[in-house]
Amino acid sequence: MDTAEPFDVNFCFPVRELENDRIKLTPYIPSIHTHPYFALSLPHPELYTHIPFGPFSSASEVDDYLTGRILSDPALVLFAVIDKTRTDEFHVDNDGAFAGVIAYLNTSVANLSTEVGFVLIMPAFQRTHVTSNAVGLLLQYALNLPSEGGLGLRRVQWQTNSPNVASAAVAERMGFRKEALLKWDRVFHGGWETGKASNNRPMPRRGAAVESGESNKEPMGRDTVMLSLCCDDWEEGGKEKVEAAMNRR
Repeated sequence: MDTAEPFDVNFCFPVRELENDRIKLTPYIPSIHTHPYFALSLPHPELYTHIPFGPFSSASEVDDYLTGRILSDPALVLFAVIDKTRTDEFHVDNDGAFAGVIAYLNTSVANLSTEVGFVLIMPAFQRTHVTSNAVGLLLQYALNLPSEGGLGLRRVQWQTNSPNVASAAVAERMGFRKEALLKWDRVFHGGWETGKASNNRPMPRRGAAVESGESNKEPMGRDTVMLSLCCDDWEEGGKEKVEAAMNRR
């Protein structure tokens, strides 16, 4: 299939394919990428343990969520991650195998900031070069100056569920620094039923959700670890740290 077919990603900054010799990031097009995304993620509901959506029971459910979430939010753009060192049965990209998704979100033109998130790399591609190169490509595009082909942003943040130590470790390996723990930052609605990981804090009071009969348990709470990599960090060794992580063999 031709990934260059017209598709309005509705992002607040210019969007293009980002790639190096091992990884390509191409804007996620539902008609092309949902089939491999659903097929590869279906056997692994644990991929969704720490994020607010999923698991999904059908490809149409994926489209309903991702298409609506992305097209309605100009602060978010989702990329398909293509591993150029492999091939697969789906053949959605001539350059390699579908390996997962990654996104910019919570992006602000006024504040010159964005977030790297929705990092869902399929199990067969984890603990390889894929995650570091996918994250690195987004960091380079965000933080490099326009004269270097980047957006020249000042801040890139990374948020993760507090029990998700693996996610925080990836961020720190890529040069992000911990800023804060945001207690009771979010509610995982339906989290008990969908296998989410809670903050494991005792609930000090009853909430409206229980009192209205929505559930026999309080809605699950999440603490969020906030990390960032900013323009001064980038110019003071962050760029080289990211390049080293991407080049690791």
